[in-house]
Amino acid sequence: MTMKRILLAVTLACVCLSAAAQSGRTLEELKAEAQARADRNAYPLIGLKPDEVREALGRLKSLDGDEWAASWSQIGDRYMAQGNYDAAWRYYSFARWPQPTSPGKQRAYEKAVDAYLQFARRFDPPVQVVRVPYEGSEVVGLLRVPKSSGAVPLVIAISGLDSRKEENVERYAPFVDKGIAVLALDSPGTGQSGVKASPGADRSISKVMDVVLARPDIDPKRVILYGGSFGAYWSSVLAVTERSRLKAVVAQSPLVHEAFLRERKEALEANREYLFDYVPAWMHAYGAHDMDELLDKRERMSMKTRGLLDKPTAPMLVIAGSLDTQVPFHDTELLMEGGDAPKEFWIHPRGGHMGRDAKAWPDPVIFRKVTAPWIMKQLEN
Repeated sequence: MTMKRILLAVTLACVCLSAAAQSGRTLEELKAEAQARADRNAYPLIGLKPDEVREALGRLKSLDGDEWAASWSQIGDRYMAQGNYDAAWRYYSFARWPQPTSPGKQRAYEKAVDAYLQFARRFDPPVQVVRVPYEGSEVVGLLRVPKSSGAVPLVIAISGLDSRKEENVERYAPFVDKGIAVLALDSPGTGQSGVKASPGADRSISKVMDVVLARPDIDPKRVILYGGSFGAYWSSVLAVTERSRLKAVVAQSPLVHEAFLRERKEALEANREYLFDYVPAWMHAYGAHDMDELLDKRERMSMKTRGLLDKPTAPMLVIAGSLDTQVPFHDTELLMEGGDAPKEFWIHPRGGHMGRDAKAWPDPVIFRKVTAPWIMKQLEN
C-alpha cells in the first residue's frame, strides 16, 4: 500500500470514528426507514428493488461503514458479473452513501464510477468525461452533447451532499433528446469535485465553465445552471459570481445563511429527515476532524457573511419545502428579499427538503412538473 493510500485510510477511519455517534438513527431504526423508502421508491433508494434492499439490510449487524459498504456491494458485484452495469452502479453508489467515510465505502465509490462508465458506453450521444486541472487537483465532470450542425444550449447540473453527477446525467437525459447539452458536476467536497467545500470553491466550477463554454458545439449565451440541496448553495453563489454567463439558475432547497450557523449544531446532530450519517457526511465534505472545526468551516460559507445576498443575480427559480428540517425556510426568505431582480419561487407548504413529500410530490414529479418546464421556458425566451 502506498503512503498516500495509508494516509487516506487513516483519515477516513478517524472521520468515521469521531462521528460514530452521529448517525441520527439506531441500526433498527435505520433498517425500518430505509426499507420504507425503498418500498415507495423514495430518495435515496430510488431504483433499488425492495426485496434486495431487505436482503442487504438483513446482513447488517452494526452501523460500521465498511460493513454497510460490503453488504450493498455484494448485490452490486452480483449485477456486475451479469453485465447489468446500470443496477451495479446503483447498488455500489448506495454502498458508499452518503459519503465515502471509510475505506470500504471509498472502494464502493470507485466501483460505482467504473460501473456507471461501463453502463454509459451504450449512450448515443455518448458520455464524455471532462477533466479540468484545478489548484493541483482536477475537477471531473460528465458531458453529453446532442448531435447538431451548430452550437447547442447547455444545462449544468450540480449534485448535492450525497447525490452524484452520474444521477444528474440520468435525470437530465430527456434534455439531450431535445437538443440540449448536459454537464453534470459533483458539489465541492463530494465525489470527483477535486476540492473540499470552502468559501471560494465555486471557482472550481467556474474553471470548468471556462473550458466547456469555449467548445464550438456549445452556445455560451444559452447556459442554465441547476443545483439541488448543497448543489443549490453553489448555484445560488454562481447566480451572483457568474451572472454574466448564465441565462438562468435553479436552486432547489439552497443553504443560504441560517443553515450554516453554529446555533444549528443540535439540528445537524438530531436530523431524521436525512436517512443517516448527516454529520459524518458534512465532516467529509469540509475535511473537518471534529464538530467544532465543522461548525467553524460551515459558518464561513454563509452567503450573507460573504457579502453575496444583496448583489445582482441571474434570473432564478427557487424550489423549497416549508417543512424542510435540513434548510431553514428563512434561507428561502433571504433569497426572496435579496438581489436586484424578481425571482420565481415554487414553495410546497407540506414539503420537506427539496420540496418533496412522500406521496404527491416525490423527486421525479418535481423534476418533471416544475424544474424541467421552467428550464425549457428560459431557453425558449
